[in-house]
Amino acid sequence: MGEREITLPVALCDQRGRLSADARGWSRSPMLRANLRHRWGRKKRWDYWCVITDEVVVSLVYADVDYAGLASVWVMEHATGRQWTAGMLSPFARGFALPDEVCTGTVSLHHTSLDLQIEELPRATRLVASAPDTGDGSIQVDITVDKPSGHESLNVLIPWSNRTFQFTSKQNTRPAVGSVSVGSQSWAVDAAHDAWGVQDLGRGIWPYRNRWNWAAASGHSTDGRIVGLQFGGKWTVGTGATENALCVDGHLTKISEELEFTYSWDDPMQPWHVRTPGSDQVDVTLTPTFDRYDCTDLGLLKMEVHQCFGSWSGRIVGDDGVPVEFAGIRGFAEEARNRW
Repeated sequence: MGEREITLPVALCDQRGRLSADARGWSRSPMLRANLRHRWGRKKRWDYWCVITDEVVVSLVYADVDYAGLASVWVMEHATGRQWTAGMLSPFARGFALPDEVCTGTVSLHHTSLDLQIEELPRATRLVASAPDTGDGSIQVDITVDKPSGHESLNVLIPWSNRTFQFTSKQNTRPAVGSVSVGSQSWAVDAAHDAWGVQDLGRGIWPYRNRWNWAAASGHSTDGRIVGLQFGGKWTVGTGATENALCVDGHLTKISEELEFTYSWDDPMQPWHVRTPGSDQVDVTLTPTFDRYDCTDLGLLKMEVHQCFGSWSGRIVGDDGVPVEFAGIRGFAEEARNRW
């Protein structure tokens, strides 16, 4: 199965709000205008960032799902499994706004429970969050995620039909520098702590029921190369497109084959195995150390996810045909089940 590579800027939708034929495909950098319109209640827009170090994980979410706006910050310490979070929900996404030009501009929130800002700069993305007392003190996050020159990312359109579709920008192996604190406890975010940022930007028109897998990791191979994993599944099956790619030393290898995920929803702390069923291009295993389980159930609206953090080991082969082996690079894998 081949997928078209896009090399020039495109608009996501035509004048009727349906999928533009020019938007079908994938690119090595974000160059899409997400001009979503009509289909109220089905449009979903979000920016998600996760920064992982050898000591801590921090994530920021800013999302507009039409009938609600959601924003949150979450911090988890590896050594203890302790976690802290703050967030808010705005009915009908009042006060939420995300730019049409993906991976540009600034999104921000100022609320009594949370101040949050994601700012796209020419050579970096700045992540800032502040939340009042969590019981252990306030959460403070100030991290800059570098955009290395020439760095490639996966930007792909997943088309269920010309009326339901999703654009996603998945970026990994981006070095992060800054700080995270909860009360009097603080963690440095820098290369000495193997700090990397991963982004999931989404813009699309979704069906009501959906399930997905997502897995990502950043780190170094046994011979010192920079390795990024970007895998997805379930939601892409039958669309003719995938969100699967490898990033080695900043160069992207697109994988057009659906991957095989082997794991247990009922026992997610067991290893997760991901492989290419038709080749030896991907054969990797996540050993989880922490399961971030979350379930929001509002009747007609339900979002449930197991996001398992841990270390990846295995072997991949880029488009240069050279095998790359690694052990212990940090990342996560998840399954989400949604009615939204």
